[in-house]
Amino acid sequence: MNPTKKIIFIATLLSAIVIQPASANALQDIQQRGELRVATDMSLPPSGMLDASMKPVGSDVETAELLAKDWGLKLKFIETTGPTRIPNLQTGKADIVISTLSVTPQRAQVIDFTRAYAGLRSVIAAPAATKISDWTDLKGHAITVTRGTTQDSMLSKDAMTKGITVQRYDDDATLVTAAVSGQAWAVATSATLVNQIKKQNPKLAFEPKMTLTVFDLAIGLKKGEPELKQKLNQWIETNLKNGKLNAIYQKYHGEPIPAEIINRK
Repeated sequence: MNPTKKIIFIATLLSAIVIQPASANALQDIQQRGELRVATDMSLPPSGMLDASMKPVGSDVETAELLAKDWGLKLKFIETTGPTRIPNLQTGKADIVISTLSVTPQRAQVIDFTRAYAGLRSVIAAPAATKISDWTDLKGHAITVTRGTTQDSMLSKDAMTKGITVQRYDDDATLVTAAVSGQAWAVATSATLVNQIKKQNPKLAFEPKMTLTVFDLAIGLKKGEPELKQKLNQWIETNLKNGKLNAIYQKYHGEPIPAEIINRK
């Protein structure tokens, strides 16, 4: 290729690159499509589950339904699992994630989060008759946890200094069985799971005794989508103030959204 033709070729290539139209942002894509695609795990009751007729129900399901209704959009659930929530978002299969997604520094490196729309209270719980008010009351006792959970990590770290023993089960179902049958003196888990234990054995009446921490549950979205994030944050703020999100949470979790979430500025 002679120099003149080479210059013309390069100029043509550059002009083609420059005039490529910018792709629409995520919010515009959603509005033009008229449909909101939400990744939600349907195997995490009471946040996401399928009823007897295989219809999605749960607190995250109703949250997504309220969002789509308020925005005048059709709603499409992208069924997901815990490990695939973020990949479904990154690959464009879902527009947002509403699926008990807690905010962590590691996740914040790869996706963006809205402000919290709900919270997950991590507690130490025991039968109503058991007197527990602080760590000294736990000394010399075994606290039951689900293996590999944040509660397991938190208690294992300080077990020696606090004088407690950590008793582990491989899944939540086994932990619940141990508590319901009276095998567990106390458990460290989510307040939501404590409510399920109480329902299965009202006589023991397991109840939260101490709060370990409150996890922010937020909507996940791709990085670099400021318009979508701002609109979502405005929607969350409005529906925390008017009580609609709290009503949904109370309906399924048996307690209100933690005050730390609602009162946060």
